[in-house]
Amino acid sequence: MQPRRITHTTPARPATDGAGVKINRLSGFSGELPMNPFLMLDEIRSESEDDFIAGFPAHPHRGFETVTYMREGGFSHQDSMGNSGTITTGGAQWMTAGSGVIHSEMPIADTNRMHGFQFWLNLPAKEKMQSPAYRDIQGNEVVTLDHENAHIRLIAGSLCVGNQTVDGVVTGKTTQALIADVIIPAGATTSLNLPAELRIQFYIYQGSVNVDDTPVARGRLAYLSDGDQLTITASENSGLLLFGGQPINEPVAHHGPFVMNTKEEIQQAITDYQNGTLVQAC
Repeated sequence: MQPRRITHTTPARPATDGAGVKINRLSGFSGELPMNPFLMLDEIRSESEDDFIAGFPAHPHRGFETVTYMREGGFSHQDSMGNSGTITTGGAQWMTAGSGVIHSEMPIADTNRMHGFQFWLNLPAKEKMQSPAYRDIQGNEVVTLDHENAHIRLIAGSLCVGNQTVDGVVTGKTTQALIADVIIPAGATTSLNLPAELRIQFYIYQGSVNVDDTPVARGRLAYLSDGDQLTITASENSGLLLFGGQPINEPVAHHGPFVMNTKEEIQQAITDYQNGTLVQAC
């Protein structure tokens, strides 16, 4: 087994999005796309509804996927495909924007606390203009397991546990996306066997952990070296989001809610949205 080690860490930065929702953001658009195939991670965390109540009114996307996971609170989704759905504590939603979609995500009624995440996951050029799709995953559908002192909620991808492979709700995507919520009690150590071909990182949302004596505190993202085993020791009661996938080795052009491969494709997306043709008629 080749251990994965921390190469470097970076902090999430305060930002706002939607109609003024306060978030902590990790953006991977700059440099060499360090989270590739993931492009961005936003964390919403507040006990004041003023920070999130305005939500994310209708807005467009093209060329990538969004994955939302809620640890507390909930959102209602509506989109131009005619889909609607609500996820609450423990649930997730997976939306493939593909050729174009307009959607909204609004806090559910009587929500006074919110803690959740949204990933932006890139698509390869050959799949960017596929038909859009949406599914919600309720909390009781998420695969859960206990492994070496850790409690794991496996949202997407596969983990090798003992002599068997455990699959999350979403598998088989081109990017082989892995997303897992890992909870480790203070003083405990857990080792995870991870696919060597995937680029993997983790974000600490609670507590602090160590990997080979390298500490990572709450609010920081840790980038990992190549390897097939990750050993984590929790300094205190800790929670982390482990995520990764098969890198997409293609150019990335990004502007606002659109992610394509060239500036020309971005301009076409803007033009289509302005002309009302971003979303194809059913």
